[in-house]
Amino acid sequence: MVVTVEARAVDARRPIKVIVVGAGVSGIIAGIRFPQRIPNLDLVIYEKNSDVGGTWYENKYPGVACDVPAHSYQLSFDPNPNWSQFYASGREIHQYWKAIVQKYGVDKYVRLNSKIVEARFDEVEAKWQVKIQRVDTGDIFTDSSEILYACIGALNEWKWPDIKGLQDFKGLSLHSAHWDDNWDPTGKAVAVIGSGSTAVQIVPSLQPKVKQLDTYVRSKTWISPPFASGEVQKHLEETNFTFSEEEVKRFNEDPQFFLEYRKAIDQELQSLHHITFRGPSADAIAAYLNEYMKEKLTKKPEILQKLLPDFLPGCRRITPGSAYLNALTQDNVNFISEEISFITAEGVITTDGILHPVDALICATGFDTTWTGRFPIFGRGGRKLADKWAEYPETYLSVATDEFPNMFISLGPNSEQGTGSLSIVIEKVGEYVCAAVEKIQREGITTMTAKRASVESFVEFCDQYFAETVFSLPCRSWYKRGTSEGRVSGMWPGSSLHFITTLANPRWEDYEYEYVNGNVMAWLGDGFTEAQKIPEADRTYYLDPENIDFPEPMRSSTEV
Repeated sequence: MVVTVEARAVDARRPIKVIVVGAGVSGIIAGIRFPQRIPNLDLVIYEKNSDVGGTWYENKYPGVACDVPAHSYQLSFDPNPNWSQFYASGREIHQYWKAIVQKYGVDKYVRLNSKIVEARFDEVEAKWQVKIQRVDTGDIFTDSSEILYACIGALNEWKWPDIKGLQDFKGLSLHSAHWDDNWDPTGKAVAVIGSGSTAVQIVPSLQPKVKQLDTYVRSKTWISPPFASGEVQKHLEETNFTFSEEEVKRFNEDPQFFLEYRKAIDQELQSLHHITFRGPSADAIAAYLNEYMKEKLTKKPEILQKLLPDFLPGCRRITPGSAYLNALTQDNVNFISEEISFITAEGVITTDGILHPVDALICATGFDTTWTGRFPIFGRGGRKLADKWAEYPETYLSVATDEFPNMFISLGPNSEQGTGSLSIVIEKVGEYVCAAVEKIQREGITTMTAKRASVESFVEFCDQYFAETVFSLPCRSWYKRGTSEGRVSGMWPGSSLHFITTLANPRWEDYEYEYVNGNVMAWLGDGFTEAQKIPEADRTYYLDPENIDFPEPMRSSTEV
């Protein structure tokens, strides 16, 4: 142990650099909070796309929207009263985040068309060495920082389905995450492969335009009404989930009414966590959704048994989709549950030998959810993250992992929400990481790394927790890395309120540290504060009312 008196004030902040990977929602929040709270900061946000917004920039397929209410999917400190729909479109959400970037000056930190191709921790320098490729020119350059904040997300790297002959198809092939805006589906025969939330949005958007729509459903799925109750749900369906000019006007003119509306939406979302456990509540939800789907599919009742899961709701993501169920019953839609055998130049051949000719194939088949398909990241001793996570992505609270110093993660493994608000979780993860960076800067820390024991304990907690939930039931889900029986790696082991409460009370003792010059007391400085070294500084700030926590005085017993 080294203890020396450093020639610095106790509250001096050394220069520190943070590299953020991605300018999606997590990266944008980092671009707001980090400069707000960390002095002497050098911040850069590298984004591979030509615009900010992450998934809301990349996904442009017909019908793309958030499948949670718009008023719950926004910043707590900058709500939007002008959403035009209950489930906001991808375009509208993207515009919201672009406006946020401009409003808070995040754009000055963002480097667009800059794709990170490698990140490697330099143990001698205690810095991350990051290689970045300019997407427009192909040039590669290197940057370095004390902190690496990976804001990549789970659903980022799209992939084609593994179907024999896909490359032989002579018509148009599109993936939902790589859409061609110039394609016109009008009057065409189209196949949509997939039954996840993306397909649920694409099918009703294409159905009125196309001559024929074949929808291939391999995995059964629960479809729900909108996340609202009673008269609100009825009103939404009657208005096609759009807000009238009068409603938007009242949201703008009556802030208290707007706040109460937002709180009512979140109150409902935050009250559903009990349904994620096996038992009476989950059974009741299954019965309710069964009746709902049955009613919506009355015109084609044969679809119900082909679509209705034999697992409890929540094992796969429950998707609101009244429009989807309605589209399935239309005359120009063929619901095909027969497994695809292979694809030819003309179309799809199912295992019953039937050829289904189409003009276009739409693959709404998702993403690589193994957490290992991103750019290579190397930690201590050249340890590759993809190798470390090959069998199961082990983390500490989803935000860090051992062997990778000064690296933090937003929306990493075990961060997804089965119920509640994801946006508030993203905010609070950003604030947690911000607090960790402040600690590193303030206390003269060179490396902060999750302890192996902390990671192992969290993983064990997750395994025990999920054993009693619907998430671990046998169903194919990205929650289990695309498997049916695997360990749950996608979900947080608790509610979203549980998550943000956990993050609000950091256990910094669950990390291990190295210090500048090995001096564990460097943070104490030289016995002075910054205010004592600047002649004009206020050295009585502690007497200012805003810095005093005034207790409520008790009334005297003699008062009448």
